Amino acid sequence: MSDLLKKLRSKIESETRISEDEAQALFESNDLLGIGELAALANRNKNDDKVFFNVNRHINYTNVCVNRCAFCAFSKEDGEKGGYTLALKDIRTRAMEAADAGATEIHMVGGLHPDLPFEFYLEMLEAIKQVRPQLHIKAFTAVEIDYFSEVAELSIERVVELLKQAGLDSMPGGGAEILRQKVRDRLCSEKISGDRWLEVTELVHGAGLRSNATMLFGHIEQYSDRVDHLRRLRELQDRTGGFQTFIPLAFQPENTRIQGATGVGGVDALKTLAISRLYLDNFQHVKAYWVMLGLKIAQVALAFGVNDLDGTVVEEQIGHDAGADSPQALSKQQIIEMIRKAGRIPVERDTLYNEIRTY
Repeated sequence: MSDLLKKLRSKIESETRISEDEAQALFESNDLLGIGELAALANRNKNDDKVFFNVNRHINYTNVCVNRCAFCAFSKEDGEKGGYTLALKDIRTRAMEAADAGATEIHMVGGLHPDLPFEFYLEMLEAIKQVRPQLHIKAFTAVEIDYFSEVAELSIERVVELLKQAGLDSMPGGGAEILRQKVRDRLCSEKISGDRWLEVTELVHGAGLRSNATMLFGHIEQYSDRVDHLRRLRELQDRTGGFQTFIPLAFQPENTRIQGATGVGGVDALKTLAISRLYLDNFQHVKAYWVMLGLKIAQVALAFGVNDLDGTVVEEQIGHDAGADSPQALSKQQIIEMIRKAGRIPVERDTLYNEIRTY
């Protein structure tokens, strides 16, 4: 074990934070197994051998978007072939199907539609709660919340208050991409800034909603950009405690418009997950999002500091439009078997990490 890893092992055992310089050195290290061993230790200290999953369903309510982010293969312009917006009755039907299949969560995000009024989103939440009030609705990124505020000409605080009244229970962590602005200018120049993403998220946490946090990696960013991203998330978590889980999203290059981006290899994916676990000491959970990582890497990640595999998903479009070759859905039994074969204990959870059943 290198001097760096010995030093970091001592820090982990004494619950001392690792620095940005140390995180950078880990990214530059080739000792994947050593880094993974440290991340597994850090994870075990927090979560024992439990690996969480939930029964959920994704609903992408529209792919029509005013932004044309270079990395996105999902969005369409208004009137473009392939563009769609789900009717409220279709959203209601999908929610009923999900609940009847055992889902506890609806995960719902979409494009920034140029013509939908803010009332549409309130009605969407209300429609789900009317038919299946027990479903937890995890919906809308900080980017969407900011857009709703603009469309409705209301403050972020008021927008969140109205969404909560209509049925919003928590938020996913999308839209963060890479927070550093020089990367963001090339990746998604029309999207809100990284600073604004953090600002909106802090207001959401202040309103009593929990959220997740993501990082899109493996495109044009440098290791230093990833470390900067993790630092800003850790600082915000120190202030609010509102983040539940961190989700590194492996960039999918197909049908996107980023010159020279080849996507993420398995070594880089595992290293990034492990370093995230080591650096984000104030996050309880780190998730391997199998949709973008693929099933094999997601399973191996359980030995690299990861303690969550997301859920059954059922219908995912954003990653698959960009070329993800994972299945559209997994059954509960498939997830349980993945976790068991990795030598871990499968635990079904709800969105807020209340344990439903240990297998």
